[in-house]
Amino acid sequence: MTREIVIGDVRIGGGNPLVLIAGPCVIESEACAMKHAKALVDIAGDAGIGLIYKSSYDKANRTSINSFRGPGLKKGLAILKKVKDKFGVPVLSDVHCKDEVKAAAKVLDVLQVPAFLSRQTDLIIACARTGKVVNIKKGQFLAPWDMKNVIKKIEASGNRKIILTERGVSFGYNNLVSDMRSILIMSEYGYPVVYDATHSVQIPGGLGERSGGEKAFIPYLSMAAVACGANGIFVEVHENPDKAPSDGPNMISLSDLEGMIAKLKKIEKAVR
Repeated sequence: MTREIVIGDVRIGGGNPLVLIAGPCVIESEACAMKHAKALVDIAGDAGIGLIYKSSYDKANRTSINSFRGPGLKKGLAILKKVKDKFGVPVLSDVHCKDEVKAAAKVLDVLQVPAFLSRQTDLIIACARTGKVVNIKKGQFLAPWDMKNVIKKIEASGNRKIILTERGVSFGYNNLVSDMRSILIMSEYGYPVVYDATHSVQIPGGLGERSGGEKAFIPYLSMAAVACGANGIFVEVHENPDKAPSDGPNMISLSDLEGMIAKLKKIEKAVR
């Protein structure tokens, strides 16, 4: 059994029920963030599932120089703090460099290290030293057993508040595939494992100056991940994915989330 990680009122791992990490890919505005947070809190509450609200204050790894990146560190964190204070929900966002860590840790309940930065030792150690929960996304270029070394970097700072996230592995050019064995393998290291269902269906750079995606597969891969013992599901959601400024092709619509969660809970009950 994996270690229990406590994040506000949410408990993940340690035999606890499935947790949902969800929100728009990027913070578009305060009004948009509050609207989506309210909807997600209601959906999670009705489903009886723990929620961690996710949205990025800066998408620093966009395909094109012209891509929308978000409001930035200061304004973005202020918006996430308002979400946290109003709805009493833990918040998570990507941290891209050491210089952001101190400010981010004052607001965020979970510091997330993006997949592309999962081997950046100084960034990982800086996040670990805050004492906050650190969610490490397994790089598309890493095998699941490579995450043992990432875990050791965090543990070396005395921090054992670790979550590991699977988000697909590179398969040729502009394509990702999900190997569900990764969930089982990483679970053996003693920490909760989350499945990122939306980035796993991404087609990186597939549309030239932006990434594509195959959102139709999100529910099915999520169900497979829960069947394999994932402790949480990470999904980026939007009221209108086709109009989203980031990751629209691989985001699930808010209107489809409730039905997907109901199916995931049935699978969780069957396998546990």
